[in-house]
Amino acid sequence: MADESPRAILSAEFIAQECVAVRLRLITRAISRLYNRALRPYGLTISQMNILVAVSYLGEAKHHQICQALSLDKSTLSRDVERMHAKGWLTSLAGDDGRASLLRATATGKRLLGRATPAWQQAQQQARELLGEPAVASLARAVSLIRSQKTSEPV
Repeated sequence: MADESPRAILSAEFIAQECVAVRLRLITRAISRLYNRALRPYGLTISQMNILVAVSYLGEAKHHQICQALSLDKSTLSRDVERMHAKGWLTSLAGDDGRASLLRATATGKRLLGRATPAWQQAQQQARELLGEPAVASLARAVSLIRSQKTSEPV
């Protein structure tokens, strides 16, 4: 391509080789596939399991609490919650102020979580083996650092 400057070509080559965001996305996709494959027999995705875990852990949770805890945008959460309602895993309750609804795991959702936990544990072990313990420890440190920073965006 005649109109490409040598600088643009070098920049593209450098970015392609060094971009942290691309590397993290590749890792995220590979790890998500691993968990999703393990959870598929239960009709769950890793995203749905994380929501079910967060709601179960909190007992009752407002949508924005789950978004903040899992760094999800509202539309992503709403889409998964709608599917999880339809499957009977979550229920919504009126909040104290009448405006915000609260999410709660149903008995069916809690049983599902219990049944799916061994598959999650297997995927967790595979992920740890794939990444290696030093990388897993680095991820934990990075998440801790990010969460400790005061930012306007949820993490």
